Amino acid sequence: MDRAKALPAVEVSGLTRRYDSFTAVDGISFTVQPGEVFGFLGPNGAGKTTTIRMLTGMLRPTAGSARVAGCDVVSDRVRLKSAVGVVPERSNLYDELTGRDNLIFMAQLYGLPPSRWRPRAEELLHEFGLEEAAGRRFGSYSRGMKRRLTIAAALVHEPQVLFLDEPTTGLDVMSARGLRQTIHRLNDAGTTIFLTTHLIQEAQDLCHRVAILVRGQIRALDTPEALRRLAGPEPSLRVCFSGPANSVLDKLRRHPGLVLSEGGNGTVSIRGLDPTRALAALGEALAGEAVQVQDVHLEMPSLEDAFVHITGLEAAAMLQEKGGKGA
Repeated sequence: MDRAKALPAVEVSGLTRRYDSFTAVDGISFTVQPGEVFGFLGPNGAGKTTTIRMLTGMLRPTAGSARVAGCDVVSDRVRLKSAVGVVPERSNLYDELTGRDNLIFMAQLYGLPPSRWRPRAEELLHEFGLEEAAGRRFGSYSRGMKRRLTIAAALVHEPQVLFLDEPTTGLDVMSARGLRQTIHRLNDAGTTIFLTTHLIQEAQDLCHRVAILVRGQIRALDTPEALRRLAGPEPSLRVCFSGPANSVLDKLRRHPGLVLSEGGNGTVSIRGLDPTRALAALGEALAGEAVQVQDVHLEMPSLEDAFVHITGLEAAAMLQEKGGKGA
């Protein structure tokens, strides 16, 4: 589909949500094109979930407007429900029902004709690799399986836009990886996806465009690559030493223009000069020292660098415990 010519899948203007004196979402505006994976990246409490609740008709905005799949989120909520799928951070399925029965029940809720209830459930169980677990109670599923079935349930009526709220939170590494592959597959099949996350790498890997949301306001919105360039075009050298390198680092710190950032496992990032001059300075600092370099490579600014540059927040702030109404 030609995104430039298509009507937006999501169109937001001045969207605001207040709770008494607290403003959870503060006048945000943006569009999402059909077939796009659009990410809301921000720390817990930034307003990500509140935004999803307004865009899916679960929460009335205090001010502003929004249309999703052509439906006004306030005046056209009935039609909106059939146009969107929502995967909340915590599953909304029933522990006492089997996986298959949960999907059949969702097909009934979304108004599919009875002849489609079981066939659609079987299609989704196959698509998400849950056929063997179909007859088991949902409450017995692993976290990864629960997330997959929750996404399947949100797709039972084939929505135009899928909203994913912190989709990989609480999952182990392999389950999270599998879920990201599922998101890629759904998008490749044409599903428009609106994703919220506090995981910077997840936003970089999955999203065509990312909005950085802090305290209810959009601080920046662009492709991950364009956002990375906001952190500066300056590359860095990432060096891994064979052992303690304090004397080498002391020499480098005294070198005009160099800025060092130490990491774990004997690594250090060197910035401030072009790579050729930085390498020369490293060679001079190593002269006469017993320590050796195990690895050195060039790094361009990351989305994490851009986040820190744009917001002034350290990336560790993204991992704080969730709290407040504006989560």
